[in-house]
Amino acid sequence: MAGHWGMQQEFELMFKRMREELTGIGIKELTTPADVESELKDSKGTLLVFVNSVCGCAGGSARPGLAMALKNAKRPERLTTVFAGQDKEATAKAREFITDYAPSSPSAALFKDGKLVYFMPRHNIEGRTPQDVASQLTTAFNQHC
Repeated sequence: MAGHWGMQQEFELMFKRMREELTGIGIKELTTPADVESELKDSKGTLLVFVNSVCGCAGGSARPGLAMALKNAKRPERLTTVFAGQDKEATAKAREFITDYAPSSPSAALFKDGKLVYFMPRHNIEGRTPQDVASQLTTAFNQHC
């Protein structure tokens, strides 16, 4: 039983670090459906919703790629994140606003005046470097922000 407890603590620490990769650069974490509703319903301006993920193959490029892209001169006015697999209800609520796309994590959704204008699904992240992810996001930011 002690081994299970230690493993659980390791997982919690890992999740905490993944969250802090984003909150540490100013991204607001949405952990409840009410948080998501408050940010996305009747939203004005540009808003990014980043669906965080434990997935090492894609998440390991997505978070650093997003951090690089946010150094761009043009970027969304508001930055938010939900954590798939951790904050399940908040993630499900966010996905209600990401229409016409299958659930995907990690992923990035860019909204302008409440309308989804760009979506980067997991398959555009997997196997790519953080620089590749940053380049895709920067292009979307330049076009829509």
